[in-house]
Amino acid sequence: MSDMLDVEAQRSMSQQGLQVSLVFNADDQAWIRREGIVVPRYWQGHTATPAVGDVVRFGGRQFVIRTRVWEHEGELTVLRLFVGDARAESDTSFGSL
Repeated sequence: MSDMLDVEAQRSMSQQGLQVSLVFNADDQAWIRREGIVVPRYWQGHTATPAVGDVVRFGGRQFVIRTRVWEHEGELTVLRLFVGDARAESDTSFGSL
């Protein structure tokens, strides 16, 4: 995941001392910027933190949370969520469910 770029400044979500930040790869980050997509603040106001395997959808694409990294910056706890490459909703197969 060395090509992943943290877009924390624009995509962060905070809750009582915890900042949740989605981290996208370079191609997906460029798509988000190019299309002017606003990433929803999914976890704002919730007490549950996202888990590996959770899926977030926005802009007609979905991203699977692949890795969680906990960090401490000053007095703030940061949870960085590294997401997989974007997939269009039509790419999703629910046949195995």
